[in-house]
Amino acid sequence: MAPQYASSLGKTANCQSMVSVTLASREVPLMVGLRLFLPQGWTHDPERMPKAGAPKDRQAALTKPEIAIEEIDRVIASGARFGCVLADAGYGSSGPFRQALSERGLLWAVGLSRRQNVYSADITEIFPVAQTGRRRKYHVTEQPPVSAEQMLAGGPWRKVSWRRETKGRLTCHFAARRVRVADGHRHRMLDNRVQAMPGDEVWLVGERRSNGEQKYYVSNLAPDTSLKVLAATIKARWVCEQAHQQLKEELGLDHFEGRSWKGLHRHALMSMIAYAFLQSRRLAAAGRKKKSRSTTSTTEHAGHQTSHPRPLRQASTPAMSAL
Repeated sequence: MAPQYASSLGKTANCQSMVSVTLASREVPLMVGLRLFLPQGWTHDPERMPKAGAPKDRQAALTKPEIAIEEIDRVIASGARFGCVLADAGYGSSGPFRQALSERGLLWAVGLSRRQNVYSADITEIFPVAQTGRRRKYHVTEQPPVSAEQMLAGGPWRKVSWRRETKGRLTCHFAARRVRVADGHRHRMLDNRVQAMPGDEVWLVGERRSNGEQKYYVSNLAPDTSLKVLAATIKARWVCEQAHQQLKEELGLDHFEGRSWKGLHRHALMSMIAYAFLQSRRLAAAGRKKKSRSTTSTTEHAGHQTSHPRPLRQASTPAMSAL
C-alpha cells in the first residue's frame, strides 16, 4: 500500500492499485486477470519486496500500460480470442501501449486525454534545408499540432444511439475525425521547441454527455467505419466497468487490508472465481428462460409440434478491456 493515483477516486490516496483484464461478450463480462501495480517506492526498496513475498520476476518497475500488455499476451497465449481491446485514458494516452497493440495486430479503441496533441490526417511533412549547421535528419510539419479537444471543437457532432435498454435507447452526441496522434519521434524546431511528429493515422472520437462532460478516444478501426460502430465499440467497455464495480461492491474485492503479494492475489483470485460462478449461473438461468419463452411461442397446439430453440450463444468476437 502506498500513496498513488486511484482512478476510482479521481485523486491520490493511500491504496493498492491493480491492473484488471476482462473479456466481454455482448452483456457478459468475465474477469481474467488482476495484477498488482507496484509503485517505485516499492520496487526501489530491495528489502521490502522479498518481505512482501513478491516473486523475483515481478519486482521490476513496470507502468500500468506495460503490465496490461503482459497480461494481454498471457491471455492470447492461453488461446483466447477477442475482437477489440478497450481501455480508459490511463492506458490509451500511452503511445507505447497503443503501438504495442498495433504491433500485435490487434484492433483497439481507447480513451485519450483531451490535451493530447494531434495532427489532421492530411498534414504535410516537409524537409526544410538548413541554412547553416548540420543537415536536418527528420521531416517537420507545416502546421503545429492542436489538442484533441480543439481538433473536434468545430464538429460536426451527431446524436448517436448505440444500444437499447429497458428504459429506452442510450444516446449521446459524438464527433469523429481521422487524425495522426503526435506520438512519433521528437524533433527540435527552429525556435528550439521540441515537438512530437505525427504517428499512424487513426480515428479521433469525441463524446458529449448530457451532463456536459466530454470524453475523447482514439481507435485504429478501419477508415470506413461508421460513427455508430465507433460509438458502440467505445461504449462496450461499460459492461467491463460494471463487472469491476460488482467485484468490489458485492464480492469484496476491495476489502483486502493485508500487505503480502500472495495474500492479495489469492483474495483477488477468490473474488474472480466467485464472479465467474455467478456469471455461469446467470447464463444458465437466461438460457432456461429463453428456452421456456421459445417453446411456448412455437408450440403448435393443432399438430402438437414443438420446435427446439437454439442454445444461448455468445458473440464470436468478444472485447478485452484493460482498467
